[in-house]
Amino acid sequence: MVSKQSHRKDEHISLAEHFYEDNHSDFNDIRLVPTSLPHFNVDDVDISTEISDLKFKVPFFINAITGGSEQSAKINQRLAKIAANTGLAMAVGSQSIAISDPTQEASFSVVRENNPDGIVIANIGANHGADVANKAVEMINADALQVHINAAQELVMPEGDREFNFIDNIKNIIDEVSVPVIVKEVGFGMSQQTITELTQLGVKIVDVSGMGGTNFAKIENFRRSDKTMPYMADWGLTTPESLLEASPINLDIDVIASGGVKNPLDMAKCFSLGAKLVGMSGEFLHQLLTYPEDETVVEHVNDWIYGLKTIMVLTNSQKISDLTKVDQILSPQLTAYKKQRGSGLF
Repeated sequence: MVSKQSHRKDEHISLAEHFYEDNHSDFNDIRLVPTSLPHFNVDDVDISTEISDLKFKVPFFINAITGGSEQSAKINQRLAKIAANTGLAMAVGSQSIAISDPTQEASFSVVRENNPDGIVIANIGANHGADVANKAVEMINADALQVHINAAQELVMPEGDREFNFIDNIKNIIDEVSVPVIVKEVGFGMSQQTITELTQLGVKIVDVSGMGGTNFAKIENFRRSDKTMPYMADWGLTTPESLLEASPINLDIDVIASGGVKNPLDMAKCFSLGAKLVGMSGEFLHQLLTYPEDETVVEHVNDWIYGLKTIMVLTNSQKISDLTKVDQILSPQLTAYKKQRGSGLF
């Protein structure tokens, strides 16, 4: 018999794909100023990046998607094989279901089994403590841990949490977990105030995960019998807005961008706004559900790698960090956002 939690995991997969075409990020509000006189060849470009001593061959990765059901186990197995074949890092979905029901551990451990040498990232909600976080890391022999903060999702979710202990739990996890810890939103973005508060807790890596990708407010409202919270569909900050929020924080913190990223140009724009790594969830799920052959998805990943290198050549960016030096043209809307948020964002 399928548990309620496993059924919810499968619902999330189905609804994420159902709403895929509705997702609209604000990356069109950013343009990169190109060069017509490249200084580098494609083979000169280095797309590797580094965060907290973790070295990524490819600067984008398979972000948290799923786990905790028979269907999600098959998805995670395919994703892990794709990651192994392309050099991508991979994060699993929330492992809380496997902590409470050990019979679901295989839907997560299948990732390490099929990608023994790659970077694998564990995932747990911020309403769990350090003991659960350590179990999640051990379950998949993880190289890092995502701690997701998802208050908006929980509050719209019919059976979600109504009380939160994020701050104390994050501090304890930072203190007691031995692998690098990434604090990640789930599609609602992060403000400068949130990022600053996280750094004060000792957080060194954040994934701003902005609005524009998988919309959990819309998904959870669809799951409500009365569907009375459609107004939450536009809640949060977009990924470009969140990166602008993070840019003036001159603290010891690395920023990961995710939320609505669908192609190499979106990635390059994230890097130009200061991200060191880019995560993609909805796009990879869409690829898997669209193409039954893993080889097709691998081809698309390799196309993305070439596409990113192309953009770097056309902006005279030999390294990922060089993209921060590329001039940008922001739309009037994004320029107004910066102005309204104050001089601290300039």
